[in-house]
Amino acid sequence: MPWSDRIVLTLSQTRMKDTATKDKKQLLLIDDDPNLILLVKDYLEFRGYDVLTAKNGRNALEVLKDSNPDMIICDVMMPEMDGYELVEKVRRESRSSWIPILFLSAKGQTQDRIKGLSQGADIYMVKPFEPEELVAQVESSLKQASRLMRQPSSGLGELSDRKQVPPNVGLTRTETKVVQLVAQGLANREIAEQLNVSQRTIESHVSNMLNKTRLHNRTELARWVIESNLAQ
Repeated sequence: MPWSDRIVLTLSQTRMKDTATKDKKQLLLIDDDPNLILLVKDYLEFRGYDVLTAKNGRNALEVLKDSNPDMIICDVMMPEMDGYELVEKVRRESRSSWIPILFLSAKGQTQDRIKGLSQGADIYMVKPFEPEELVAQVESSLKQASRLMRQPSSGLGELSDRKQVPPNVGLTRTETKVVQLVAQGLANREIAEQLNVSQRTIESHVSNMLNKTRLHNRTELARWVIESNLAQ
């Protein structure tokens, strides 16, 4: 069964179920495929979400001027401004830097996933995907973001977060410099320019540090650096 037909079928099945009452969260869905936008938007709305849409990164920035969604779901390869450039701009602004970002991409190789996560995305899903899995990832990210926002700046919340990082993580001098720049909010391209190395080298360092710390994304990595007093 074609992927789009599976979404339609799942949507029709969802309509027959009682949708649980929840606080309506706002999502920004970005993709240059109008059929995907239509189907995924319809599905997410029937699951109780308010969905804004944009056809590329540049269009999304215009939407973000007037809205501050709870999560961004974004294609990677798009005309005018791709997902990588959009994430870089979103992470640079304090108003939007906290927003969870989910990448949707037809490119599913390991290096593609690593690049997407190291560029600043929190989740990387490969097309075609099951709509139920998309919803599960959205709900998980929103719950995690809610927990982080409720945690105090010091106390038990921070200690419980640190338990997931192995003690005495050994970073090289270069990795320490890179992770300090990550904590300052710089994108991989900007770090590469500042250290006079290739962007691929920075992506490799970020990937290695994620493996060493057992963290999931750049946001968690930056927070660990700050809480561990490694930031400059």
